Amino acid sequence: MALTGRAALLAALGSIPVGILEPGWTGILAVNGPLALACACDYALAAPVRRLVLSRSGDTATRLGETADVTLMITNPSRRPLRAQLRDAWPPSSWLPGTEIEASRHRLTVPPGERRRVTTRLRPIRRGDRQADRVTIRSYGPLGLFSRQGAHKLPWSVRVLPPFTSRKHLPSKLARLRELDGRTSVLTRGEGTEFDSLREYVPGDDTRSIDWRATARQSAVAVRTWRPERDRHILLVLDTGRTSAGRVGDAPRLDASMDAALLLAALASRAGDRVALLAYDRRVRALVQGRSAGDVLPGLVNAMAPLEPELVETDAHGLTAAALRTAPRRSLIVLLTTLDAAPVEQGLLPVLPQLTQRHTLLVASVADPHIARMAEARGDAEAVYEAAAAAQAQSERQRTAEQLRRHGVTVVDATPEDLAPTLADAYLALKAAGRL
Repeated sequence: MALTGRAALLAALGSIPVGILEPGWTGILAVNGPLALACACDYALAAPVRRLVLSRSGDTATRLGETADVTLMITNPSRRPLRAQLRDAWPPSSWLPGTEIEASRHRLTVPPGERRRVTTRLRPIRRGDRQADRVTIRSYGPLGLFSRQGAHKLPWSVRVLPPFTSRKHLPSKLARLRELDGRTSVLTRGEGTEFDSLREYVPGDDTRSIDWRATARQSAVAVRTWRPERDRHILLVLDTGRTSAGRVGDAPRLDASMDAALLLAALASRAGDRVALLAYDRRVRALVQGRSAGDVLPGLVNAMAPLEPELVETDAHGLTAAALRTAPRRSLIVLLTTLDAAPVEQGLLPVLPQLTQRHTLLVASVADPHIARMAEARGDAEAVYEAAAAAQAQSERQRTAEQLRRHGVTVVDATPEDLAPTLADAYLALKAAGRL
C-alpha cells in the first residue's frame, strides 16, 4: 500500500489554513482526520492485486535490432473495478537506452469480471535469452488517494538471435555458385572434380578430358565435363576464447565471426553441402550437426544466440580433438579465430598437422579497421608513432598468416564488414578448384 501524490498535495494544502487560523493539534486533526478517512475508504474500494489472474503470450524469438511483442492478459475476478498502473520488468538490455520507462509501464482499467490485454514491446540490444522479471501492479481507489501494490511472477523468455546482416551478400554469392555449378553458364572443365556429363569434343578442349570408352561407342570424340563437388562436409568452428571478446567497432569479434559463419552456412547448404557447427574455448559451448539443408540455418542461429566470449585462453589441443570427433570424414574445417602471433604460434601451429593431414583447413580472422587508419595517419609526432605501431601490428599479422599458408592453410583476414563476403569467396574458390 502507498499514499499517492494527490493525498500528499491535499495534506500540504490543508496545512496552510491550519497554520494561519488554528495552529495546533485541533487544526491538524480537523484537516487530516477527514483526509485519513477518505484514504481508508479509497484503499477499501481499490481492487485487490493478489487476486488478479495474469497470463503471457507473444513472441519467443527476435533478431538483434528488431522488436518483439509480449502480451499480458489481466483478468479481474473481484467485484471492484481495477484502476491500475502496471510495470512489466525485463533486463535493461531489453530496450534501447532511455526508453525503458515508457516501454515497460502501462495504465489500464479493468471492470469487474472482465479482462484486458497490454503489450510490452521489447527492442533488445544484446544477443541471448532475455528472461521476464516480475509484473508489479499498483491498484488505485476511485479518489486516487491510496493504492494497493503487489507483484506477480510470470516466467517468459525471448531469445535474441544474431542479426545476420551479411544476408544482403547471399544473392550475389548464389549467382556465382550457380555459374560454378553450370546452372547459368556452360560448365568449364577443371572447375570441380565431380563428373557431370559428356559432350562432343571441340578444338581447344583439354585432351585429358576425352572419354575414350564413350568415344569408342560413338562416331564423335566425347569429353567429360565436371562440376564443383556437392554433398561435401563443412565444419564451422567458432573460437569463443578471450581473443573473441576483443571489440572491433561497436561489437566483439565473435559477432562478426558469427555473421560470416551464417553467410557461409547459407551458401554451402544451397550448394548441397552438409554443414556443422562447433563453438569451443575450453569446452564445447555449442554443437550443431546432422541437420538437413532446410534446418541447418535455423539450427545455427538458435545455437549462436546465447554464445558469449569466455575470458579464458582457448585450449587448442581440446579444440582439435573436438573438431576431429565432429568431422570423422574428410571435410572443410573453417576455423574463425584470431591471427594474433602468440595464440597462433603457441596454440594452433603445434596441432596443425592433425587437422591438415585429414582435412582442408581455412582460417578466418577479424581485422581491426582502426589499425589500417592508424597506419595511414601523418601530421604530428603522435600520429607518426601511432602509424609505426600500426605498421608493426600489420606486419606481425601478415607474418602469422604466412606461417599458416606454408602449412597449406587458406587464410582470410578482413574487417568485420568484409569478412563474410570474403570468406564466401574463399569457399567458392576452393570449390571451383576441386579442393573440398
